[in-house]
Amino acid sequence: MSNQHQGYLSVPKSTTSNGYNNTVGSRAGGSSSPNSGTSNVSNRAGGDIEHRALLAEHLKKLCFNEEYSDVTFVVEGQKLPAHKVVLAARSDYFRALLYGGMKESTQTEIELDAPLDAFKALLNYVYTGHMSVSGMKQDTVLDALGLAHAYNFVDLENAISFHLRHTLSLSNVCAILDAARLYRLNSLIRVCHRFMDRHAVQILKMDSIYNLSQGALAELLARDSFCAPEVDIFHAVCNWIKANQYAENCTSSSLESPLSSVRLTLMSVAELLTVVRPVGLMSADALLDAIGERTRARYNSLPHRGLMLLEENVACPRHGATVIAGELREALLSGETEKYDMERGYTRHAIGEPSPATAGGGTTDPGGIIVQLGSPCIINHIKLLLWDRDLRSYSYYIEVSMDQKDWIRVINYSKEFCRSWQHLYFTPKVVHYIRIVGTNNTVNKVFHVVSMEAMYTSRMPTLIKGYVVPQYNVATLELSATVIEGVSRSRNALLNGDTQHYDWDSGYTCHQLGSGAILVQLGQPYMISSIRLLLWDCDERAYSYYVETSVNLWNWELVADRTRVPCRSWQTIRFSARPVVFIRIVGTHNTANEVFHCVHLECPAQESNAANTGDGDVVDGDEIEPSTSHGPVEGKEGNISDDDSVGSYEDKVESTSEIAKNDETDELMQDNDANPDTLDKE
Repeated sequence: MSNQHQGYLSVPKSTTSNGYNNTVGSRAGGSSSPNSGTSNVSNRAGGDIEHRALLAEHLKKLCFNEEYSDVTFVVEGQKLPAHKVVLAARSDYFRALLYGGMKESTQTEIELDAPLDAFKALLNYVYTGHMSVSGMKQDTVLDALGLAHAYNFVDLENAISFHLRHTLSLSNVCAILDAARLYRLNSLIRVCHRFMDRHAVQILKMDSIYNLSQGALAELLARDSFCAPEVDIFHAVCNWIKANQYAENCTSSSLESPLSSVRLTLMSVAELLTVVRPVGLMSADALLDAIGERTRARYNSLPHRGLMLLEENVACPRHGATVIAGELREALLSGETEKYDMERGYTRHAIGEPSPATAGGGTTDPGGIIVQLGSPCIINHIKLLLWDRDLRSYSYYIEVSMDQKDWIRVINYSKEFCRSWQHLYFTPKVVHYIRIVGTNNTVNKVFHVVSMEAMYTSRMPTLIKGYVVPQYNVATLELSATVIEGVSRSRNALLNGDTQHYDWDSGYTCHQLGSGAILVQLGQPYMISSIRLLLWDCDERAYSYYVETSVNLWNWELVADRTRVPCRSWQTIRFSARPVVFIRIVGTHNTANEVFHCVHLECPAQESNAANTGDGDVVDGDEIEPSTSHGPVEGKEGNISDDDSVGSYEDKVESTSEIAKNDETDELMQDNDANPDTLDKE
């Protein structure tokens, strides 16, 4: 007979030093033995024996088994044998009930008020760790959720909740929402609300909505994102009142609560008079107030409802969005962000030329590019890609509207310079139209936008006066920052994040003392209160410098004056928060030569990095002690070299041909064997 039976760990015979053959696990036995069974057995070479499957199988045999049972639950008249020690080990509730000194701890039969099918499924879960919710009726699943909550089976409660989130449908979402509210499952409540928001019109037509509790219905209708015609919402509330007016514990105040969630000001005068008034649920004063408010108020100030799709772009053809004003309209919402040049791939409008208002009438509007969304949507985030094949900058503002007549400005960068990708945030608005109006282009009089997205995001940054207050470094290539003045062997070395690989020949950006500066442009205005620099520190030289910021290259503010103090290595500069687009670093002294060198710039200063490097602080120009040196590079002597002339920002935005010319100069620099101690002044 084979020595490897089901449920046994079998080890081959081996001969010990005393000459005997030892066999482990060779005892024969039937499957009824407690040491045998079907065998999902894993024997690991590392010395671990894995028999959890056997343990679960053996415990399963105890479920509903009177053998060794010491307690019986009576549920709906049916007796279910169980084992106290198993229940206590699996649940704090049962441990307290059976061993906590309560009267049940001395009883052999305990009557429970619980649904039978759900309790049997729970008891099976206690013994096996398994529950097949996919094969249950919906009511049984919800009952099991309630028992898991009542008996403090947290993992089971979360697992059933997860299952329900992924099986939502028009027919079951109302029942699931009520259960989630009853057991305070906030995550499941949010998922139900979002599902119902997205299918609001269909939900109002389902009979299941009449089974919603008063609180659940009022909470649902109070959401701005539950977007359906208000007259349909009114009809649904009337039908709910009819279905629940004779329900137990139903009072007049509980019936009025959902009715108060109907937004009468969103209904036309005709609907108020011909639909709402005949029903008799609203007083004449309430109807007159609604008509008066609708007449007096700005349309955008009314409590509009809108579709809210979390983290999903609604400014796309798939959601019915179209460009209704602007030239070359087909490009803006196509989603293409790579294939564009000077001739194609963008939507544009002439700057400063008003055009007839598309909404009709004899007035004029400021022109611009107008996008009509497929339906009113709640948004708080817009992404733009401004045309960026050269170093030009744009200024612009963005307005939103519900009727294309009354506009609300949500972004105003009309006096700030912006380039490439724009990540824009504002307080949530219900929007049907979006208007982008360019006010400046540093090259010509045309405003170009390659791509636009609009969405609602839950990842809102802090805003001050409409500007993003970043907690992360925004002086990066990924966020469209660029070095527009300064000399380097590789373009944008200052912003590539590399603070380790630099030496005498590469890895830094520089300018000649007394001539030019290092000038960095961020992609868009940010509210900044700190900057961090790494000055070249491969020897013991020290630098002096000052730093200025601006939003438009015209008005500059001094944020650090280090012209009279020797500075080395890492520098953290702190100042009062202000909008920043341009950062100009001007070196005034170098103890080794006539060139100022900077390896890295970040803003705002990343606190963890600053703590790790032991930076000194400059606050509004205060002086700091020199920082610790990065350390000399062995085997090198002399001064670091700079082999390119310094160009101004205005020179570099004149034309794309000039940009190409600068690119060629950068390539030539890499092969230039000029004296490393001097600048090429030609």
